[in-house]
Amino acid sequence: MTFTLGQTAAAPHADDAVIDATTQSFETDVLKASRERPIVVDFWAPWCGPCRQLTPALEKVIGATKGKVRLVKVNIDENPELAQALRVQSIPTVYAFLDGRPVDGFMGALPESQVKQFVERLLKGAPDSEEEGIEAALAEAKQAEDEGDVAGAAEIYAALLEHDPELAAAHAGLLRTVLATGDIEGAKTRLATLSESVAKDPAIVAVRTQLDLAEQAAKSGPLDDLKAKVARDPADQAARLELALGLYAAGKLEEAGDILLDSIRRDRAWNDGEARKQLVKFWEAWGPADPLTIQGRRKLSSILFS
Repeated sequence: MTFTLGQTAAAPHADDAVIDATTQSFETDVLKASRERPIVVDFWAPWCGPCRQLTPALEKVIGATKGKVRLVKVNIDENPELAQALRVQSIPTVYAFLDGRPVDGFMGALPESQVKQFVERLLKGAPDSEEEGIEAALAEAKQAEDEGDVAGAAEIYAALLEHDPELAAAHAGLLRTVLATGDIEGAKTRLATLSESVAKDPAIVAVRTQLDLAEQAAKSGPLDDLKAKVARDPADQAARLELALGLYAAGKLEEAGDILLDSIRRDRAWNDGEARKQLVKFWEAWGPADPLTIQGRRKLSSILFS
């Protein structure tokens, strides 16, 4: 997965809505440019009859967007290696690019009405503002995180920070990817470099809690030993707390929370409410909207007010 968010460009002009590109200029004219507006690439050749039918329709429809979409024409006779790299098997072939990657396309000469539908669909998928583009990138990075693609997520967060060094959500995401690799010291070092305003952001506070938990969990013993210790003496609250941290470290988050809830049910005042304080830390790390946090708060209320 790759993503790069460039600096905000000047508003696009209709007079550059149609250009020719080569293998050498493709990265600039298409990949980089598509981070600022949709790019439609028309692969054609002078000898291609259907190309002569399609290109005028593309030029007309894209010209009507007044610069919101750019048409880039690539002559495959002059740029065969580019056509081969993009697996163009017949012409005309049209690809649409957004955020540096192809998102739609078609082959053959479509009528103008279908070309218009294609471009309208592309415009609907394009961010209406820089803010929407950033939100979309953050969502893409978080999805990569959730799918276990730590490197891909880190790449997106790093690109966002090149664009805006004070973007707290990107700092938090990058910190999470560092923690996901087990590099606690690296996360601590990165945290220490944040500006005061970014460090106070709730997303950073949540990651700081995750870091604290990771340090605590790293000191817990083997999970099987902890479970056996609790089984031998269910009233051992200190063992329960250590087991909860061990489960947290093993990614068994719901089970970790349930262990603490059971500890509170048994003795809510133990060690000045330590089990409850630890549970609140879990919730801070997971975030207020996480289903485990919501579920945990309901269970705790049931225990406290029963």
